[in-house]
Amino acid sequence: MNLAKNLEASAFFFPDNPAVRQAGCVTTYAKLNEQANRIATGLIRMGVQQGEHIGLCAVNSAEWIAFYFGVIKAGAVAVTLSASLTANELAILVNHSKPRLMFTTEAKLAEMERMKDSPGLEKIICPGGDLDLDGLMKMGSGSFTALDRERVDTAAILYTGGTTGMPKGVMLTHEGILHSAHSVAYSERSTESDVALCFLPFNHVFGQMHIMNATILSSGCLELLPSFDMDRVMEVMQSGRLTKFFAVPTVYMRLLTHGDLEKWLGRLRYCFSAAASMPVEIVRQWKERTGISIAEGYGMTEAMPVSYNHYHRHVVGSVGQPVHGVEVQIRDEFGKPVEQGYKGEICVRGPIVMKGYLNDPKGTQAASWGGGWYRSGDVGLFDTDGYLYIIDRLKDMIITGGENVYSREVEEVLYASQMVQECAVIGLPDKEWGERVTAVLVPKPGKKIDSQDLKAFVKGRLSAFKVPKEFLVVDEMPKNPAGKILKRELKEKFLVGKN
Repeated sequence: MNLAKNLEASAFFFPDNPAVRQAGCVTTYAKLNEQANRIATGLIRMGVQQGEHIGLCAVNSAEWIAFYFGVIKAGAVAVTLSASLTANELAILVNHSKPRLMFTTEAKLAEMERMKDSPGLEKIICPGGDLDLDGLMKMGSGSFTALDRERVDTAAILYTGGTTGMPKGVMLTHEGILHSAHSVAYSERSTESDVALCFLPFNHVFGQMHIMNATILSSGCLELLPSFDMDRVMEVMQSGRLTKFFAVPTVYMRLLTHGDLEKWLGRLRYCFSAAASMPVEIVRQWKERTGISIAEGYGMTEAMPVSYNHYHRHVVGSVGQPVHGVEVQIRDEFGKPVEQGYKGEICVRGPIVMKGYLNDPKGTQAASWGGGWYRSGDVGLFDTDGYLYIIDRLKDMIITGGENVYSREVEEVLYASQMVQECAVIGLPDKEWGERVTAVLVPKPGKKIDSQDLKAFVKGRLSAFKVPKEFLVVDEMPKNPAGKILKRELKEKFLVGKN
């Protein structure tokens, strides 16, 4: 088994189909597979062994995809790192994962050169580095078949976003990523005629597994942007090429502020949101404006996808039913399954679950109940039809006056107001209440937050103890590269502000 056989199959059946389009340049499946072959054989001639770690730290591009599959074809492990990391952050992850080689860009070359003293890092592959990509491909051959690996062998290592602490290296297997790609492609009814926009970074599970790997599996075309840019997103949408659009909630919120949104859609048939919970009100507004549902699934770096909202029976507010081959249980704090309809921690078992955290057996053990069950850290429940609902992150739950408040429930109500563009509900220390429910808000363009009016709006919809005691207005939210609001940073910011 080898994940890269997906690319080989698409190149066999659809050699002339566009695999990647970026800035007007098209790479066909035949060309992409040939490039991956040259990279794989070039790496082998450089002495790269099966199971060795090879790093990628660059923005999205056709070259990134070719290098990724070249590494995996050679039987090595792709360690994918964010190109937006600072030098110190990058040094920590390089020292932790110890890649032998690093594929990067000129912008990162100076930082990478300083890391060559790190244990294991030998060469930098980029213009001006020890070897550029063209030079590597000239060393190799265009004809090659991906080396067989065991299904439980690690194919890629992705680092968690670090929203709750130090990032962890998540080891994903060939079998797990293959199952993930198949589940996404099936759930979205993907075909070789689809064109999917991707501006989410390939180092993130959403960009790498959900969009890139699933599109390559289904022989569709990836329309790439190096990062999110509203003007360029609008330009690509107006081209009429896109059939699938992937974004995080904040992007959909921004798009809804445009009055002529309906004119951009072209052939668009499918919209998906991930990386953070999508407010129900935004899904309803999008459906009213465009006629297209925003689908949601559920997953995380350690296990993706767990569930999918059904293509034909979409339930707003739900993240759908478990994908085939994946078991989901709701468990209490002691690890005992609860009855249907009751809240508890979402626990997952199946081929999509990570092999473990790199160099962290204690962390791996702490994330498991045993028997292959992964503890997600999310609170959820099932309805009578088997649809899963995410209530909140366990760590985001606020305990105020002895009562449990789930931040997502409060956020849903705030988004239903006419004042709020973005919001995050956090708990800040309070001498009387233990924690006070605090809403951090970005107002809609042209709107002003009136805290008394907003408090009255929330009071009419939630119990008194859930109503924020404080409303804090900011110009923008801190976010990770995937667009997820960083509540930890908000807490740190306002804790400092209160001192």
